[in-house]
Amino acid sequence: MKKSVIAFALAASMLALSTSATGLAAPAANRPWMNTALTPEQRTEAVLAKMTREEKLRLVFGYFGTDFEPKKYKAPKEVRYGSAGYVPGIPRLGIPPQWQTDAGIGVATQGSAPTKRERTALPSGMATAATWNPDLAFQGGAMIGREARQSGFNVMLAGGVNLVRDPRNGRNFEYGGEDPLLAGIMVGAQIAGIQSNNIISTVKHYAINDLETGRDYHDARIDPTAARMSDLLAFQIAIEKSDPGSVMCAYNRVNGLYACENPWLLTDVLRNDWGWKGFVMSDWGATHSTVQAANTGLDQQSGHPFDKAPYFDKPLRDAVRNGEVSERRLTEMAGRILYAMFDNGVVDHPVKEEPIDLAAHAAVTRADAEQGAVLLKNGGRILPLKADTKKIVVIGGYADRGVLSGGGSSQTYPAGGNAVPDLEPKTWPGPVVYYPNAPLAAIRAQAPNAQVTFVDGRDPAAAARAAAEADVALVFVTQWASESIDASMTLPDNQDALVSAVAAANPKTVAILETGGPVLMPWADRVAGILEAWYPGTAGGDAIANLLFGKVNPSGKLPVTFPRDETQLPRQVRPGTGLAQNEMFAIDYSEGAAIGYKWFDKNGLEPLFPFGHGLSYTDFDYGRLQADAASGDLTVSFRVKNDGKRQGMDVPQLYVAPVAGGWEAPQRLAGFKKVDLAPGADTMVSVSVDPRLLATWDEAGKQWKIAGGQYKVMLGTSSRDVKETVTVQIPERILPASWRPAA
Repeated sequence: MKKSVIAFALAASMLALSTSATGLAAPAANRPWMNTALTPEQRTEAVLAKMTREEKLRLVFGYFGTDFEPKKYKAPKEVRYGSAGYVPGIPRLGIPPQWQTDAGIGVATQGSAPTKRERTALPSGMATAATWNPDLAFQGGAMIGREARQSGFNVMLAGGVNLVRDPRNGRNFEYGGEDPLLAGIMVGAQIAGIQSNNIISTVKHYAINDLETGRDYHDARIDPTAARMSDLLAFQIAIEKSDPGSVMCAYNRVNGLYACENPWLLTDVLRNDWGWKGFVMSDWGATHSTVQAANTGLDQQSGHPFDKAPYFDKPLRDAVRNGEVSERRLTEMAGRILYAMFDNGVVDHPVKEEPIDLAAHAAVTRADAEQGAVLLKNGGRILPLKADTKKIVVIGGYADRGVLSGGGSSQTYPAGGNAVPDLEPKTWPGPVVYYPNAPLAAIRAQAPNAQVTFVDGRDPAAAARAAAEADVALVFVTQWASESIDASMTLPDNQDALVSAVAAANPKTVAILETGGPVLMPWADRVAGILEAWYPGTAGGDAIANLLFGKVNPSGKLPVTFPRDETQLPRQVRPGTGLAQNEMFAIDYSEGAAIGYKWFDKNGLEPLFPFGHGLSYTDFDYGRLQADAASGDLTVSFRVKNDGKRQGMDVPQLYVAPVAGGWEAPQRLAGFKKVDLAPGADTMVSVSVDPRLLATWDEAGKQWKIAGGQYKVMLGTSSRDVKETVTVQIPERILPASWRPAA
């Protein structure tokens, strides 16, 4: 390794002289790693050659960025106010600190900071996934990444890609749904957008971190083959789409070993099979050892003092000194961090605090909310609301004050503060935050000639009386979800009775849901319309009104199946129920790769609303479906036409299945494309299918195997609404674990 370092240092010096001779600005002779003409690998090798052991150790140990009274912890004075993390830099070598902000939907404020940083919040990750629009996800990521940079941060802890194995997971709202292709593409696009600002994003939480109950203690048990075809495939696709600077390993154990010291996850899969080059950081409190963690692939312990010990501080220094962790391994750890910093422009483009255009950014988050909202039901075409509607009653959900957001470390605080500040919990994992963009005000603005009244919904009988006197009743129902706790699928605070009472009083009742994921709807057959708005972000009230009145045509599609009841789930009782908070337990993911719609299809279950479902105010027609695999790659083409009278977006979806069967489920999502069409317009769409979606994972051979034979290619509007099917002959094929699509 020493020879390699010297060789790269010499090469760097020679290239520096060469660039000087051609008239380019040459770096200082003693800092060849500052030469941007070198590759990130060359720059990393050059600077490592100059680093001391103590400087390498400095890079691998991170601090919480905010004072933490329960542990009598005072953050370093160099931190950014209210931040999630800080890693000191190396000034003598020109290596800046890592200023880390928690994220997901925006620049979050952490800890006991008395003044909350006001920033723009995107809709929840689930809402962005529901857009099925990678371009929009990229734009949203670019926007929050820009705010992170303008807030002085160069690392953003975003990019949650864990699949929805259990709809009760309190953190589902941060993630990308239940399908590995959709989640990987959408979250990968957002990460790429964040990193377009010359900052680092993580992808998290690696891996099988699919339930918050006992997250520090439970053991996620899953067959490695099934993991490769589900949760790990989602991570793999997201990494391929974005090349994140960091992977954040999770709290839980996987098949007996903690994720942050799991050689199968961190070395065999991530490094050897996927060839990823960035650094692995631990979640805050997810490091459990020094030697085991360092030697199996953890590169940075993050968030001291949340772990039980500062494992990568003095204990790591001692372990390197006595040979339990080699000097070579420490150099590798530091090198991976430096590589990510060079590769993403963190070294070359220092961050500094600058003014933020919150008004311009509101337009980005509003577009996300509008495209992510899913029109689940529209009986009698009750929506969009008609211009001559005289009396509208808006009921419940604090719709007179704002829109709900999810809690925990991703909490982003909006300009204007919390619109409903008195709700419990007020401390971790809260507070419960409503963004002050009230649907009621936005509805009144779009219906200036209507009488629009508000009823808080606490008394179902009073709400029903008000509904009986209105032309249309709009009932807002909410369910708060947060990191560290899991949710019931039943709406809280007697809201089911509220909706039922209003629907009984007025047949023209529309329910608007602000939830983190699926909820039960025993009243679904009794309301005329249902709009799932998710947690719609800081411009959510305006977005909801635009959808209700038809200023925007709904185009969201469900990224997750809505069950009729909990008996349809793989585990009817939430794992860990009734156990002590710190009691070890196992979750047996025996459904394997049959997650979500695949589970429903495999077991012949009829969901309340299927994966991919979402209505529009116009009508679309599909045709001319063709599939070709003569070259070995499956390419599918088809026509989409807007047969209605309104401009609208649609998401045609492709599903595939071998005619002979043998997969984990009857079908898989294989592709999708969001299209925007004027009335009467049509377009031809072509989709190339990732061959791994036609394959099964061969654990013994560490490869993807496609069985030759006949395959069905199905074009539809959801997993349960197939419009056209063709059959195509697919040749037998084997792909190595390292295979990835062309850029």
